[in-house]
Amino acid sequence: MSDCCTPVEVGNGKDGVIESCCAPNLGNAVETNQCPTCSSKGKKVDSITLKAMLNVSLLAVRDAPYFFCRTADCKVVYFSGDGQQTFTKAQLRELVFQKESQNDDVPVCYCFQHSPASIGAELLNSGQSTVIVEINAGIKAGQCACEVRNPQGSCCLGNVSQVVKRVEQAIKMAA
Repeated sequence: MSDCCTPVEVGNGKDGVIESCCAPNLGNAVETNQCPTCSSKGKKVDSITLKAMLNVSLLAVRDAPYFFCRTADCKVVYFSGDGQQTFTKAQLRELVFQKESQNDDVPVCYCFQHSPASIGAELLNSGQSTVIVEINAGIKAGQCACEVRNPQGSCCLGNVSQVVKRVEQAIKMAA
């Protein structure tokens, strides 16, 4: 019996492969973009996004590719490509729009602080939304940081457009 963290030679003795019992033995693990919890296809995210969003010690972040799970009812937000590590909603600094899309106070634009509630208020007050124009102006001015501030690690405009349409429909239905 060996002590934990004592490297042990494995194999036939000729190949000199060394393993440590402290590191997970991933064997021939294949990188996948499928969430280990819900099996949905994840979107690759840069480590800067992951590090900015996590509310846990960054010592927990491994040198591995990470993916973003968009599935609303899945508690996993980020997972490693080898499927050995996940980070849940409870481990993040921010609410995640894709996980909380029915929450009117969740940010849909993390750089300029737009939410379904703020978009709805503007639509009710003025009859139109300027949010997309405002975000595009911010992007052109170099004020956007979606790769860091948005949990999905990319531009929010697609999400914002969907919210604007959804809120416009809700207002029309209520009228």
